[in-house]
Amino acid sequence: MTLNRTAVNPWQWSVDMGFNQAELVTGATRVLVCSGQTAMSAEGRPQHAGDMAAQVAMALDNLEAVLAGGDMGLGNVVQLNIYTTDVDAFFACYGSVVERFRREGVKPTSTLLGISRLAFPELMVELEATAVA
Repeated sequence: MTLNRTAVNPWQWSVDMGFNQAELVTGATRVLVCSGQTAMSAEGRPQHAGDMAAQVAMALDNLEAVLAGGDMGLGNVVQLNIYTTDVDAFFACYGSVVERFRREGVKPTSTLLGISRLAFPELMVELEATAVA
């Protein structure tokens, strides 16, 4: 069976911002639900304290590593939840997130939440994803 993704966008603004309001997925045979990925080293230590851009890039790299472990990639992501301790600083880096997914030809549904802190106080952003294949 072939995986099909159909964007559902009653409004254009979200598409312009790099995400779909919803995606209808048919033909999926596997679903990978990922824990939140942050700027953590392979040894489990927070990295890049105070540097949102570096933390976003590393969180995306870590997400890609988890997806690869499930034989998937960013192109399989249908839902991306973003948790950040600094929404304004995250928005300054948001283009890099959109670009990574654009290269894979997808605009996953997305939720952005401003929170008071993450598991380690040095962390500023966490990415949680659901992928299908």
